Amino acid sequence: MTIQECYAALEGSYTEVLGRLYSEALVKKFVVKFLADQSYQLLESTLKAGDYEEAFRAAHTLKGVTQNLSFTKLYQSSHEITEALRTKEYDQAVQLFPKLEADYLQTAGAIRTFQSEQET
Repeated sequence: MTIQECYAALEGSYTEVLGRLYSEALVKKFVVKFLADQSYQLLESTLKAGDYEEAFRAAHTLKGVTQNLSFTKLYQSSHEITEALRTKEYDQAVQLFPKLEADYLQTAGAIRTFQSEQET
């Protein structure tokens, strides 16, 4: 899988991220580093615990990272949950989480496939 195919699989914009980072090597580096980011896991745990202030911080961080990497689909769902938390619409945020979870799993899966094929 090429990095362009990875972006297609996660429904992101390779052209946009390349315009931001200027180098395919940097794009590859930061895409793989995304897997180590704990914002999604923190968002999941804090939402379940009802710690909406910390959930907002985690969602906002995830939104920023996904925007910088042009992970378009995951950015959109993280933006929606961030705004629900910002406006204290906590029930809505909880209802939005399954969509974000599906988008995250799609993104992480595409990156893991890309990563494993790079190592062979």
